[in-house]
Amino acid sequence: MLPHQSRNLALELVRVTEAAALAAARFMGRGDSHMVDQAAVDAMRIALQSVQAEGRVVIGEGEKDDAPMLYCGEIVGSGEPPLLDVAVDPVDGTRSLAAGRSNSISAIAAAPRGTMLDPGRAMYMNKLAVGPKCRGLVDITKPVSENLTILAHAEACEVADLTVVIMDRPRNQALIDQVRACGARIRMIKECDIAAAVMTCQEHTGIDLLLGIGGSPEGVLSACAVRALGGDFQGQLVTFPGGSTDWDNYALGKPLSVDDIVSSDHVLFAATGVTDGELLKGIEYFGGGAVSESIVIRGLTGTVRRIHTTHKLGKLKQLMDQSE
Repeated sequence: MLPHQSRNLALELVRVTEAAALAAARFMGRGDSHMVDQAAVDAMRIALQSVQAEGRVVIGEGEKDDAPMLYCGEIVGSGEPPLLDVAVDPVDGTRSLAAGRSNSISAIAAAPRGTMLDPGRAMYMNKLAVGPKCRGLVDITKPVSENLTILAHAEACEVADLTVVIMDRPRNQALIDQVRACGARIRMIKECDIAAAVMTCQEHTGIDLLLGIGGSPEGVLSACAVRALGGDFQGQLVTFPGGSTDWDNYALGKPLSVDDIVSSDHVLFAATGVTDGELLKGIEYFGGGAVSESIVIRGLTGTVRRIHTTHKLGKLKQLMDQSE
């Protein structure tokens, strides 16, 4: 991918997440997560047709037989160079959005073809994300106490000053207990850990570290964003011996560095807020239009753009109808 091409593509990608966010936000608090996901997927797929690239979906909505749109292996875009690997999450936080909670985003990442990890059928990943100050210093295989001490030293603070984001799930309880024993603060989240990973790389958010087991698709997207921001992301794929899904009997795979997950500096990441959160404001509607907030990150230069966009929904609908 050439530098001038990646610069143009970064702004094309944010139009994709804007479309998905605008479609999904209509269903905030209405209690139907399937409706949320379908609306976002439909809008994102249409918007992807205008991206001037040939993208292969590495992280999508599932296998072809289970997901009629944006399935893993699907080819998207205009079909012309550059050739890309694409990771999409039309809505990270579908249940949160359906329940009317905060921090849901629409996200997409792209990198040169062959540089992005395909986690296959490993649906879960143990994750660690930190900002640029600690890149190369922490280790996902080390005890929590050791990583927190290293992080506190790099941040020139006490362990008690650190804030760790962990997904509030029974599978992460032992990890939660370890962090508490060290005296660090914890921010519990139900889902939406892509936004949390990005926040570790932005000092104004007050988030220092992301830990714990969550979805592997979200892990790949998080790694793309964190790499582009100069931070560090490490993961371990989760397997269940015997094919069960019993959380009392799972195994962690070999440690994966951020380079193992996405191996190119030409990585692009874009996200648009669907509901209000610490990273991005959600969609706000007004008569005949809406306002969105997005973030666009270009790994090659480290450029971060925050984009506030006013959308005329009538005109957008006409264009989408013409694309179908």
